[in-house]
Amino acid sequence: MPDRPYTLLSCGMSIDGYIDGATGERLLLSNAADFDRVDAVRASCDAILVGAATVRRDNPRLLVRAEDRRDERVARGLPPSPVKVTVTGSAKLDACANFFTTGNTEKLVYCASPTMAEARDRLGSVATVVDGGQPVSLRRMSEDLHARGVRRLMVEGGGMVHTQYLAADLVDELHLVVAPFFVGDSRARRFVGDGRFPWSPDRRATLAEVSHIDDVVLLRYALSPRFQKD
Repeated sequence: MPDRPYTLLSCGMSIDGYIDGATGERLLLSNAADFDRVDAVRASCDAILVGAATVRRDNPRLLVRAEDRRDERVARGLPPSPVKVTVTGSAKLDACANFFTTGNTEKLVYCASPTMAEARDRLGSVATVVDGGQPVSLRRMSEDLHARGVRRLMVEGGGMVHTQYLAADLVDELHLVVAPFFVGDSRARRFVGDGRFPWSPDRRATLAEVSHIDDVVLLRYALSPRFQKD
C-alpha cells in the first residue's frame, strides 16, 4: 500500500477490559505519572485521532499539556500541539466542541461521502472536511494523512476506532495501560468490539516492554515490522 503514518494506538482499561463505566461519568483509568507519559507521547506525534463518538461523549481538548513540551515543538517549527483528527459517518458533530475550539492547530474531519455537504455546512468554518469514502476507509484516510505530512499518528479511541484500526492491521505499536480495578458491568464500553484481528493464538503479538507506573502497568506491543523501539 502507499505510505502511511507510523501509527501508535494508546488506551487505558480496567483489569476486565473496560475503557469506561456505564454511569456516564468519566472513569479515570490512569494516574498523574501516566498522564504525563501520555502527554510526552502526544508531543512526539504529528497528529492525534479520535472517533466522533469520543468527541461527542468526552469532549476532549487533545492538547499537549506541559508548557516545556509545547515550547520545544514550537522551537522545531511545529504548532504547540499535534493536528487533531476525527472520523465520522454521520457528520453529527458540534462545531463548539473542545476538539474544534481549543488549540492553535489544524483540525481534520474525515467523513463519509454522502454526508460531505452536511459536514461542510456544520464544520467547514472550524475544520478541514475530507471525503473519506463510503464507508470511510481507514487506509484511504491514513494515506491522505501521510500526504498531508503526518509521519507519526497517535490513535486515542474510542472502542470502535480501536477495533477498526486493529482489524485493518494499520497499527504499528500498541500502548495498553491496565488500571488496578474492575468495572464489572457489561453495559460499559470495552477496549475493542468483535472483529477479525491479525493477531490470534497462531500469530501472537510481540510484547516489547512492560513498565510499572505507580499503580498502573503499561504493556507496549510491537504490532508490525515498522515498530520503533525508541
